[in-house]
Amino acid sequence: MAKRTPDQLKIIAGTARPDRMNPDAPDANIGTASAPEWLSERASELFAQLSATLLGMGIASPDDQAALAMLASRLEEVEICTAVIEGAGRTYSTTATSGDKLIRARPEVAMRNEAMRHAQSLLSDFGLTPAARSKVSVAKLAEENPFAALEFGF
Repeated sequence: MAKRTPDQLKIIAGTARPDRMNPDAPDANIGTASAPEWLSERASELFAQLSATLLGMGIASPDDQAALAMLASRLEEVEICTAVIEGAGRTYSTTATSGDKLIRARPEVAMRNEAMRHAQSLLSDFGLTPAARSKVSVAKLAEENPFAALEFGF
């Protein structure tokens, strides 16, 4: 089953159809979210970076706190697993009961892959991947004429 595209993204992308819109969908509040207390220091830094990026794109909302926290936590997990893999390698050796030496993949490799998969999905949900970003365009506000307030007595 494919993910449902939020109505606001359909409107921005120009693909909104009245028969496929939810007129009762709640509107998101505008602004940035605060990092929850349970995030680690590094995950809080990632949370702040993501919030700033979304604010710059014009799609930040404090209503997205939980999803942003999950994304920041998963990105931190990718960093932690990557550090372990770089320090200890992708494999480790063990001895079987028969005395044979076995080479196995480190568990951190699978953990990182799963965290990366989940983080990529969350990044896409927020429009933070190149493919997701190319599907949506944010309307640019027209610049106000700086001379409009001047009165000319011609």
